[in-house]
Amino acid sequence: MGPASEAAGILFSEFDRLGVLEAQFYVEDSVFAARKKYEADPGQRVRFDRQLSRAEDLAKSRLSRDSRDRDALLAMTLAAGLRSDYAALIEKRNLASLHYAKEATAWAQQLLAADPGCYDAHLAGGISRYIIGSMAAPVRWFLRLGGVSGDKADGIAELQKTAAKGQLLAPFARILLAIAYVREKDLPHARELLLGLQRDFPNNALFGRELARLDKSGKR
Repeated sequence: MGPASEAAGILFSEFDRLGVLEAQFYVEDSVFAARKKYEADPGQRVRFDRQLSRAEDLAKSRLSRDSRDRDALLAMTLAAGLRSDYAALIEKRNLASLHYAKEATAWAQQLLAADPGCYDAHLAGGISRYIIGSMAAPVRWFLRLGGVSGDKADGIAELQKTAAKGQLLAPFARILLAIAYVREKDLPHARELLLGLQRDFPNNALFGRELARLDKSGKR
């Protein structure tokens, strides 16, 4: 879990530097599709990959002794999810991102089978189901042939579980839920989440900016 957490810190520092988590990029599919490929810091990319490889090596070693090892399964879920986020949101490699998302969901399912109370594990499936459920019907059909299915309502329900009861990933789940609510035109719930995040993380300017943007859009 240590190296996986280090990798998460590296990724989110890059997200912050590049402005990746601003909700305006996700509200409309056309805007998201037209997003640019970012120039990641090469040194940070090397550190990111090194920490994930270390996390995966340690986790696989533990899983070889106990296939239900909770921390090892969570580390594998996180590693695949972080690779998916990097591929999609920084490198704009959508197919690679879907591959890693499918992998993260598979690890999360194993984790939930071993520990149903690990609510952080619902994040992986929640992201995957919501994103795929938001795609056009022919794309969803094509992905279903590859064993990947999606449903927006199920995805939101899983994200809500992590947001409410997750130990490590609740803040990230709340950010993703706020974006989903904006996409679904549910501005009151989006605002409620952003206000809570602003209260809990007063030194993070992102939430104040998103609240101002939300209030401005709501007055149109």
